[in-house]
Amino acid sequence: MMEQTGSRCRVRGEQIVSILVLGLLCLPSHGWAQGRTEAAKELSKAFSSAAKAAMPAVVSIKVEKTVTGPTMGYGGSPGFNDPFGQFPDEFRRRFFGGRLPQQQSPRKYRQEGQGSGFIISEDGYILTNNHVVGDVDKITVELKDGRTFNNAKLIGTDPESEVALIKIEGTNFPVLPLGDSTKMEIGDWVIAIGNPFGLSETVTVGVISAVGRSNMHIADYEDFIQTDAAINPGNSGGPLINLDGQVIGINTAIVSQSGGYMGIGFAIPINMARNIGEQLKKQGKVSRGRLGLGAQDVDSDTAELLGLKEATGVIVSMVENGSPADKAGLKVHDVILALNGKKVQSFDAFRNEVAMLSPGSTVRLDISRGGKVLELTATLGEHQAATAKKEQPSQEPEQTLGLEVENLTRELADQLDYRLGEGVIVSQVTPGGPAAEKGIRRGDLIASVNRQKVTSVDEFAAAVKQSRKYGKVLLLLKRGDGSQFVTLSFQ
Repeated sequence: MMEQTGSRCRVRGEQIVSILVLGLLCLPSHGWAQGRTEAAKELSKAFSSAAKAAMPAVVSIKVEKTVTGPTMGYGGSPGFNDPFGQFPDEFRRRFFGGRLPQQQSPRKYRQEGQGSGFIISEDGYILTNNHVVGDVDKITVELKDGRTFNNAKLIGTDPESEVALIKIEGTNFPVLPLGDSTKMEIGDWVIAIGNPFGLSETVTVGVISAVGRSNMHIADYEDFIQTDAAINPGNSGGPLINLDGQVIGINTAIVSQSGGYMGIGFAIPINMARNIGEQLKKQGKVSRGRLGLGAQDVDSDTAELLGLKEATGVIVSMVENGSPADKAGLKVHDVILALNGKKVQSFDAFRNEVAMLSPGSTVRLDISRGGKVLELTATLGEHQAATAKKEQPSQEPEQTLGLEVENLTRELADQLDYRLGEGVIVSQVTPGGPAAEKGIRRGDLIASVNRQKVTSVDEFAAAVKQSRKYGKVLLLLKRGDGSQFVTLSFQ
């Protein structure tokens, strides 16, 4: 029996089920049916109360992006809706009578997508997923009360964790309180809220199936909460909440063979998302700590060989020269047992903990070396991906013109009715690129670059490279029996 006290008890939402069950066990048999019904009603109220409080701060996100692509059907470039796109060029040359299918003029069209998010501040900051808003032209946010914001601002994205932060202009927005994801345990009730398949304000219920999921190949830094609460397309970016109505995760991905719900969904822990969101708000990017080492989990066999009492920690397999780990004195075969006094459970968890710390932070490492426990101190560097400038990757000269070429072999010369050594063959044209805009097609022959004859891919690349300082290049193009000069500007 529970003793009554003068103070009023405050019970956390997830304790409701346990208390109700204990209460039912104390009921006489004739009251069991009625008690069971009342217990179900109380649990239902817990779900509905949490969802009702959360939904005003859950938003629908619609995105638009303009893309350039070829027209559909036969004769277009390999790719979308091209029934021959899966076959290699040699196959298609043979079946198209020795000449490649012609590319038609590219066209621009609009792609649309949707997802979910939730407001975390009264001035309109919204957490969502990177894959929802990371590469789009326009973001529209709709609130439960009907308000629509057509030009939400992208504050920053972090593809390495799949977290993104956007903002709508205004004040006094409804806010979802953030919980503590580290306190969630397997079996705890959770509620997923979002807009699956465009259906607004959808609520699903389940439990936490697992915590600390990694190696899912969804993001670079993974520490997912796994749940069986139904998550479907459109739920991405929406909140996973506990029975207290607090966000404990961002719904991000599912495991599915059909594209729909199959009982396994993943959410980014809110503790990780909160840290990333704060960095995106302050500096528009995420800075991560870095030690500069490679390691792996210690299993029972490794522990026995290393003379460890238990299979714990991670064993160092590589130390980068000049890295913070190297300067701290870490060596291959060292076993890292603890980070800042906290026991290391796995390499993935250790890597995440280091990444969550700011560059320049000092960390204490407890290690085992030759049967002795040592303490080392390291000053973290900065993860390279965070400091790298957002520049276009280096490209070969032909790619900067929106085309690729290949050598004119004897077989190709015979098939395309050219003479061996006459030039190079256009093997690929990028839709919407400079070459496509000037009408260059796959199968065309380039005989010269800036009046310089080219007979190989290397000669073509060298000639184009020399032309970069002028910003454009003059090509002599042959197609069948005709020839023409074409001027292309570099992208």
